[in-house]
Amino acid sequence: MTDSAPRLGDVWRYPFLWSREAAGGETEGRKDRPVVLALLVRNRNDELVLLMVPITSVPQSSRYAIEVPEIEKRRAGLDAHMRLWIVADEANEDIPARSFYFESGNRIGKFSGPFTKQVQAVMIEALKAKRLHRTGRG
Repeated sequence: MTDSAPRLGDVWRYPFLWSREAAGGETEGRKDRPVVLALLVRNRNDELVLLMVPITSVPQSSRYAIEVPEIEKRRAGLDAHMRLWIVADEANEDIPARSFYFESGNRIGKFSGPFTKQVQAVMIEALKAKRLHRTGRG
């Protein structure tokens, strides 16, 4: 992997498409926003599939949302003075090798391993509760 290859816990700029937007017929994310690469898996064709969850400044009260601590905002290259949340029950799936949306130069930082595991644990809770909304992009 090169330095620009996606890695678990990376924070990237990405045109995230919310599930409610996709359900309304939209196919493009309305704006680039920071996302965290929460899961990296291989599909049947051995292609790398990214599962990305959004980071937002809109306050979240869902049990599947995590407020980003100041130290993690700094590590990830995010604004440390702004309150930010990770929405762990919304995910975009994309395949970087053939993506129209994932751009390798858009990496902005990386969360720590322990914080990334916390995000993954909340995603798994959402998945088990059948609350994880996944939108395919690639």
